[in-house]
Amino acid sequence: MISESIEKVQERLAGACARAGRSVDEVRLVAVTKKVEPARVAEAFECGLHVMGENRVQEAKQKISMCPGGIEWHMIGHLQTNKVKDAVRMFTMVHSVDSLKLLECIDRESGSAGVVMPVCLEVNVSGESSKFGMPPEDLGDVLKAGTKLMNVDIVGLMTMPPFTEDPEDARPFLRRLREIRDRAREEEGFELPELSMGMSNDFEVAIEEGSTMVRVGSDIFGRR
Repeated sequence: MISESIEKVQERLAGACARAGRSVDEVRLVAVTKKVEPARVAEAFECGLHVMGENRVQEAKQKISMCPGGIEWHMIGHLQTNKVKDAVRMFTMVHSVDSLKLLECIDRESGSAGVVMPVCLEVNVSGESSKFGMPPEDLGDVLKAGTKLMNVDIVGLMTMPPFTEDPEDARPFLRRLREIRDRAREEEGFELPELSMGMSNDFEVAIEEGSTMVRVGSDIFGRR
């Protein structure tokens, strides 16, 4: 039952917030709907989950029109520049901006669509070649360039630590993203209120390390 799965995730989320001395209102649960059929998305929506995350533009194009209208859709997967025109018209936020080129493309297409798109910059804190995301040392220049763009709003940072069976092994990478954000805030004045980090296997640790948006799929919808 999706309702039972959601209840368990929300209990774990609340427990992590309590351990960190945070309010549950500080953390948004983004339900990852990759390969989840519209009927099950609708069921999650009826259970109170109103923010859904999709990994692929093509799947979202086919699915969103068949889902309840009150859902807030976030793009959380790798976004190619040739898919940006569609993305800015379907999503209310993009978590995975991994280059200045992509940021500028989102700015142009958002301007054409008449919207200002909130985005997170994806940072590859682990240095893994298999991961998307900009190197931490490139972040400052992208943030500065972003201040000159009128149709994007850089609201935070996003990362994906290496997958491990033990969530504690992810903690150093999650902590590093928060420290990178804190440094950008203190040294350059970028507020960056959002930290998009934490998935089914490590979202409790991510909350303890400051995450404001956790992207949970399999613990809600099961393995796909």
